Amino acid sequence: MYWLYEQMLKRQITELPGNVCFMISGQDMADAPEKLYLATSWCTEISAYISKHQASDQPVIRGLTFYIATPSPQDMKKCLAEIRKIGTIAHLILHVGDTEEEIGEGMDVVVAIGKSGRGEISSCIRRMAEARIAPEEVDEKLLESYLTFKYTPDMVIKSGGDHLTDFLIWQSVYSELFFSDVNWKYFRKVDFLRILRDYQSRMRRFGK
Repeated sequence: MYWLYEQMLKRQITELPGNVCFMISGQDMADAPEKLYLATSWCTEISAYISKHQASDQPVIRGLTFYIATPSPQDMKKCLAEIRKIGTIAHLILHVGDTEEEIGEGMDVVVAIGKSGRGEISSCIRRMAEARIAPEEVDEKLLESYLTFKYTPDMVIKSGGDHLTDFLIWQSVYSELFFSDVNWKYFRKVDFLRILRDYQSRMRRFGK
């Protein structure tokens, strides 16, 4: 039954977000570390499906981000082996604390563990000050050039019904937000496909 339902949902999807961001907690990650790989495979699968069955110029999912909210990034070391499996099907960029590593090829998949949006903005300001940039030279474009995460998610998904964090606080100002009551451990492909279907029905205004 689920397979049939998935096929029905796929046929209803005609537009995909270019960049998707999942926000989960450290406990979510500990409960289901394999789910990051699964969600990555869902994105590549639906992109391939849309490319095959829709117009050839139809945009697909180009980038995926998983943010893991935890005050102790080092506690997630036990999950790193599962996270690195993403590098077998995509281009993984893994941020843990102050370290960064890249594995694999294909769609960009960023995994950010314990990062802070406010900390990212503070770091931008500090580095601009160190570069002795005059205040009158500072604008949105310049600040964005100093960001660690230089992309804007079209869709932000928070599972489990919890509140959002400040991660990507600058980049996600015009993102479409989706809150799922389903805990990350039980989040299924059909839940993701439902969100993609709902995304295309929203009229994006980008603050206008």
